[in-house]
Parts: sequence; structure tokens; C-alpha cells
Amino acid sequence: MAGVDVLATAMTGANAAYLADTYARWVERPDSVDPSMAELFAALDDEARLVLGDAQGAPWSPRPRGGFGPEADAPPAARKGAESAADPATARAAVLDSIRALMLIRAYRVRGHLEASLDPLGLTEKKKHPELDPVSYGFTEADLDRVIFIDKVLGRESATLREIVAICRASYCGSIGVEFMHIQDPGQKSWIQMRIEGAPWLTAFDAAAKREILSQITEAEEFEAFCARKYVGTKRFGLEGADVTIPAIQTVIEVAAKAGVNEIAIGMPHRGRLNTLVNVVKKPFTQVFSEFKGNPANPDDVQGSGDVKYHLGTSTDVEIGGKMVHLSLQPNPSHLEAVDPVVIGKVRARQDMAGDTKTRRSVMAILLHGDAAFAGQGLVYETLAMSQLIGYRTGGTVHLVVNNQIGFTTVPVHAYSGLYCTDVAKSIQAPILHVNGDDPEAVVFCARLCAEYRMQFAADIVLDIVCYRRHGHNEGDEPAFTQPAMYARIRETKTIRVKYAAALAASGDVPAAESQAILQAFTATLEDAYQASTGFKPNKADWLEGHWTGLKATGVGEEVETLHATAVSPEVLREVGLALARVPDDFNANPKIVRQLEAKKNAIESGEGIDWSTAEALAFGTLLLDGHRVRLSGEDVQRGTFSQRHCVLIDQTTQAEYMPVNNIREGQPRMEAFNSLLSEMGVLGFDYGYSLADPHTLVLWEAQFGDFANGAQVIIDQFIASGETKWLRMSGLVMLLPHGHEGQGPEHSSARPERYLQLCAERNIRVCNFTTPANYFHALRRQLKANYRKPLIVMTPKSLLRHKLAVSPLADFGPGSAFKYVIPETDTLVAPEEVKRVVICSGKVYYDLIAERREQNVTDVAIIRLEQIYPFPDRSLAAALAPYANAEVVWCQEEPENNGAWSFVDRRLEKVLLSLEGKGRRPRFVGREAAASPATGLAKVHAAQQETLVRSALRLA
Repeated sequence: MAGVDVLATAMTGANAAYLADTYARWVERPDSVDPSMAELFAALDDEARLVLGDAQGAPWSPRPRGGFGPEADAPPAARKGAESAADPATARAAVLDSIRALMLIRAYRVRGHLEASLDPLGLTEKKKHPELDPVSYGFTEADLDRVIFIDKVLGRESATLREIVAICRASYCGSIGVEFMHIQDPGQKSWIQMRIEGAPWLTAFDAAAKREILSQITEAEEFEAFCARKYVGTKRFGLEGADVTIPAIQTVIEVAAKAGVNEIAIGMPHRGRLNTLVNVVKKPFTQVFSEFKGNPANPDDVQGSGDVKYHLGTSTDVEIGGKMVHLSLQPNPSHLEAVDPVVIGKVRARQDMAGDTKTRRSVMAILLHGDAAFAGQGLVYETLAMSQLIGYRTGGTVHLVVNNQIGFTTVPVHAYSGLYCTDVAKSIQAPILHVNGDDPEAVVFCARLCAEYRMQFAADIVLDIVCYRRHGHNEGDEPAFTQPAMYARIRETKTIRVKYAAALAASGDVPAAESQAILQAFTATLEDAYQASTGFKPNKADWLEGHWTGLKATGVGEEVETLHATAVSPEVLREVGLALARVPDDFNANPKIVRQLEAKKNAIESGEGIDWSTAEALAFGTLLLDGHRVRLSGEDVQRGTFSQRHCVLIDQTTQAEYMPVNNIREGQPRMEAFNSLLSEMGVLGFDYGYSLADPHTLVLWEAQFGDFANGAQVIIDQFIASGETKWLRMSGLVMLLPHGHEGQGPEHSSARPERYLQLCAERNIRVCNFTTPANYFHALRRQLKANYRKPLIVMTPKSLLRHKLAVSPLADFGPGSAFKYVIPETDTLVAPEEVKRVVICSGKVYYDLIAERREQNVTDVAIIRLEQIYPFPDRSLAAALAPYANAEVVWCQEEPENNGAWSFVDRRLEKVLLSLEGKGRRPRFVGREAAASPATGLAKVHAAQQETLVRSALRLA
């Protein structure tokens, strides 16, 4: 429509007469005018018919360009002009008036929001936009009352210019400003247009509905005021100034529930969280007041660090319209927007669990945002970018931006470069509704429209509630230090409840006495809860219920090195293995992959040489046959970064897909593997959220290279490592991080194991660096066979994917096998008491050590492999070390001394040695020198470093 905008600027002076003549010729013969002009007129005609087609209930479809028929196919404005007078000059004038009017109407649809009354404080200077002035289109004062044919645009056959402007200004320049003309889908665009034009929110609510809105605002405002009176100076990040957010959320929930949604997951920052917890998700007031007094949120017998009350979540079932709807508010840290993909992933999991994989309307998300965070955090875009992708879509999210017009102390002009904080949402063509937060009925109307849009189009929509923050960043902050003018205005501004109650009293909808009675009744409810909070004791923790029933608290009463039942019968292993190598006869697989499949088949049949990717596929397939689902996502995971996995085969002729693991047996659960968008933080957050919702699906996220996981560090630190102890939320997520110094430079060598190990405590995560495919197989199966869930961090190999020695016999997957926390020396050496050195290592360096030891015929150096670094397997390591009483002990790693596992294992190794001997033998480090960069970028330097550390470990240098 860019050309149409150009036409708008040409509607004055002599150009107008020329355009009228050209338009008339186009009506008679479209091919008689310049093609560019024909395109412009056709675009105008399409827009004129946009609403008419929708209003009649028919799907909109554009008129084919070119080849217009006789007068019956002419644009309505032209036909009317032709009918109105026989005089050609009069006809041209009428046509020109219609064109001008349509252009003016379109300008309001595109630009009207620029003059909308959005700021409740009135601090924002509104500038008149020339495209919204009728004068720009050649109209004068004398034209205001002339009737113009507009063919049911704005719902009227014709209207005076004065009426057209009045309707447009009421629709687009009142308390609601709408951005929707960037949407390319005509149906979505016309749907918004139909529901906005005519300003229906002005008459949408009867007295009963207005009373309900007032009640919700009263509850929101009085909760904050009550807390301010009772807990003076206590931080709570109150909602004052944005109180209308509560009826907005409740409206979205109610509309969605009536449209068929059974479960709603909410994510939000800390501001307004307590209000949402009690007034939306129905956390008992008594419990919140108890937490204000410093009491724990969970019973005394539930371990964990807990968190501040404005980070916590909860869930409940509420009755809406005669049906029960499950509401949950996801806990999250102060890292703004970090919770966004977590909530979306949780919603996707719930939909998959319910079998709602097509419409995705049974479960939905509501995400609340601050204005500065929505504009400033890249994770917002990553979350939006996932919204329509096949592996991540959830049928649309309703985004509510609580726009305080400030971020801590930063004003909008310093917070974002665009016109609005919501501009990023245009990247996915989401409609954006801006609304004045001091117009409750307009806000509720917009919230209703948002929920209806999501249910109609399965797409995201944004509601930007322009409001203010009555206090500072928190209740102890002094905002006048930095925003004196804004807070002078806020101090003199009455609260929304006071203003709305006065308006309803004036209109007669809710008398003043009734408004006061609503307030007093709610205050009494809060007072009763406050008194009861003194003796409040939580009777249960908010976890291990519902889908998590039967699982236990983390490893309670269980040894760190418990052997779980992860072995699989030979018959099932063979069944799965042969299916992995089988493709349909009519499927044209790539010849190179056919050779790989044949090798897999030979390995299964011979029982020897099971490589890493085959072991992984065996784990996936056997879990599927056990009744579990598997979800794998990340960048290029279907093939694998190193062309090792190929879990999705592509027909070389038709591009059709085939997944062998999904074709083992009829009726089996399915595995899904999705190549993600190029995002680490967003996708890892999504998959973490998925694992929170479904404890019976194996959920894996793979980094393209392990180094790249640092782009998701917030999710790792705040959710994966600490979510259980802070919020009592378990996760069985598996992170696959390709790791190993192969001479590929600083960004393709280290998955930074030291960072994960630094996060380890209280058995919160598992960190492993395996050396055998069989151990990887057992570790994956252990994720679902243990009676609790833990995130698993795996330093996966690169060169070992095809290393001839990095294979396992099929027997190591079968009866009698299990996960090995430590693998002792396996080669025949001298007698243990004659061994001079024991090298303890983890991962790929083992194969460098073993190759050099064999080549140099070293027999007095034993090598022990630490397969799981955390939880640290003291017992297994002690058993492996016990025979070598006379040997010195070294830790060998590829990583520089300040990286890798050394800093973590040093004292733990010493403790194990102390337990064996009663005196401490200090282990010694062998590896690369400490370095700021994790690896060199020079191949020769890498090779020299690697040779030196291997030879040093084996006492050859």
C-alpha cells in the first residue's frame, strides 16, 4: 500500500483534476492508464470493499488485477459518481470526493493512533499529523457538510465530511490507538477494523458490567493500599497507577475460557505480581500476609532456599462460565522477560499432552511485560519469533504491556528508538492496541478483543496499557530525584478507582454509596485475612501434584550413585536397532546415509561397534516403546551439527521426511525433532518450560556448539540450576553441549564445563562428560527411570562421534548393564602396586591418552575415567583408586587450568584420597596453562599443546 500513501500527497491543486480524469478513464478501461496508476486505483478499490465483504460474512478475496469487465465491475465510488449526474464534470467531482474521503479514512486507520489520547497524565505532547487533516486532501471548511459516497466504508453508504471525521476520530484518536495496517493478512486486518470503527467500547457495557469492572479495580487498588498501610516501607513492587491491569487479565481469561481454553499459563515481572497472585490466581490473602511477616511459603519439612514473595508463582482451578479452568502463574527471577519462553514452552507441552496439536486452543499463555523491558530485552523478539514456527507455536499469546512510561529511572526517549515500546511486535505482524489506562472500559474492551483475536486467528496480539507508576521503582524509592515533573503530576492525579467511581455515580450506573460499600466490604475481607495470617501454616508444598504425582523430592533417601533400571532386553534392542536402519522401499534416501544405515544394521546384528549416534537413537527408541515421548530441539538437530544423527531422513526427490525411530511399532508414542530458529536463550527457555510441564517426556536441547550455550546463561543460572531450590520446580531437561579441543579455535572448543560445575550444589543438576556410547544411553534413560527429575548437562563429543575406539558392545546396553559413574582402568598393566601414576580424566582426552600410552607401551600409568562429575561419585572413584596405593594421582584435562573441571574436582579428589589412606595426597594438575581465551586459534599451537599435555600426563615429558 506504499503507493496509496503516495497518492494521498497528490490530492491537492491541479493534481486533483488530473487524478479524477485518470480515475474515470480507469473505470471505463483499466488498461488505458499507466500501469502504476491502475495499481493505485485498484488498491483503493480493494480497500473500499474490504469491510463490505467481511460485513456480509463472505471471505475477503482481492479482485484479480487487470481484465476488469464493464460498468458492473467498476469501483463502487465510480459507479455512484457516474449515476449521480450526467454532467462529466459533476461526475468527476463526485469521484474525486470519494477518492479523497477514502484516502482520509485510510490515513486514520494508519496514522490515527498518533493523535489518540493515551497518556492518563497528559504529559505527552500530541502533535497534529497532516495526513489526518482533511485540508491535505483538498477539502475546505465549505465541504464539511457535503454528502460523500463511501460505499459502506465506516458502515455507511454515504456521509458528510464532518461525520466521516467524527467517526474516524472517535474510532482511532480516542482512548484507543490501533496499529494494524502493517498486517498482510486481509482477514486479520478487516477483523480488527470491523471491531474498532464506530468506537463500540463507548456503548459496550451495561450497568452490571460497569459495576464488575469497578469491583475488580477496587480489589486491585485496595489490596495495594492495604499492604501499604500494614507493611510500611516493605518492597512489594505495587501496581498503583496500573490497577486496571487486573480487570484486563481477568477479561482475557474469561473470554478465552468461554471460547474453549481449559488452562492458562501466566508469565509476568515482579511489578503487580502479588496483586495478580491474590486477585487473579486466587492465592489466599492469608498466605500472602503471612509471607509479608517473613514466614516461609512452604512447610518446614520442605527444603529449599525459597525466594522473595514477588518472584513466587502458584496455580489453582477456578470456575468460569460453569467450567473449571486451571490457572498458573510461573515463578521467575528479576531478570525481566526471562520467563517469556519458559511459559510458552509450558503451554506447548500442555497442548501436546492433551493431544491438541492442530488448533492449539485448549491451553494458552498470557504474558505481561514492562514497557522498558519489552523494548529493551532481546528475548522478547526471540519469543515472538517462535510464535508461528512449527516446533514452537502455541496458537498465539496475549501480551499485556503495563506501560508505566518509565523504566526504573529511564524515560522512553532513552529506552527505545522507535515510536512505541511495542514496535518489535510488528516483526511478526501482530496487531497492537494502545489504550489509556485511566479509561477502564476501553481497557476491558481491548482485553476482550485481544482474547477473541487469539482464538480466531491463533496468533499473537499486544495490548499496550499506557498508565503510570504511582510510587518509585519500589516503595522505598524516591522517584522525584529523577522525574520531578512526572511525579508532581502523579501526586495531583486521583486514582483510577476514585475517578471511575465518580463517573459511574454521575451517569447513574453505580451510585456513590454502592461504590463505597464495595470498597468497605473488600477492606473487611483483607482485614480478616490479615488477622488470620498470624497463625497461618502452609499444609503442603506447591509441587509433585497433578502430572508430577508419584515423583519424589530430589533423591530423598537415595545414594548419589544409585543404579537405576536403565538396561533393555536384547530382543527390544534388536527390534529398535533394526528399525533405525530401515526405510520404506519407495523412499529415496541419500546414498551416504544409506551406507550409514547399513553400518548401523551390521553393528546391531553383530552386537559390536555401537557408536554414539546409534546409542542415542537406541535410547530414544526404547523410551518410546516404554510409553514416553521424546522432544529434541536446537539449531540443526535433525541432521546434527556434525552430520552424525540423521534422525529425520529427507527424500532426495520429493523432500518428504521419514523418521525411523517413529516407525518401530504401530501405535507407539512419537519423537519430535525440530531445527530451531537461531536462538539460544529463547529456545533453551522454551524447552526448559516444556520440561516443567511434562515429567514423562524426554526433553533435550542441543547447542550447535557447546560454546554457544553462553548466549542462554540467564536461563541456565536462574532457572535450570536454581529453579528447584528457589521455587520447587523440577525439570528433567537434557542439555547437549558439543565439547572438545579439536583445534577449531576459541568458539568451537569448550562448552565451559566450569560454569556448570560452579552452579552445582544440593544435587541440583547432573554434569557429565562421557567416554562411551553405552554410558550416554544409560544416562538418557535414567532421566525418566529415576523417581525424580534433574537437569542433565552433557559435554557431548565431536571427534568421538566417529572414533573407532569410542564404541560399545550391544551387551553394555542389555541385562546386567547400568550407568557407570566411574570407569576404572580397562587395559592390562603391571600389578597395581607397581603403577607409578594414576591419571583421572573425563571425556575425549581419554582417547588421546590411551592411544599414546599404547603407542609408547607405557605400562605403569593407569587411567580412570570420571564419567559423572556432579553429583560427585566419591564411592565409585574411591573403589577405582584403591588398588593404586603407591601411585601419584594427577588430573588431566584439555582445558586451560582456570577452565574445565580442575577447580571443582581438586579438593574432592583430595577428600577421596584421604578416605582411602587417612592422610591426604594432593592430586596434581596436567593440562593447558591458564588462559583468558578457552583455546588457541592456531592449529600448530593447538597440536603442540595437546601433545605436551598428553605426554606430561603419561610421564613421557
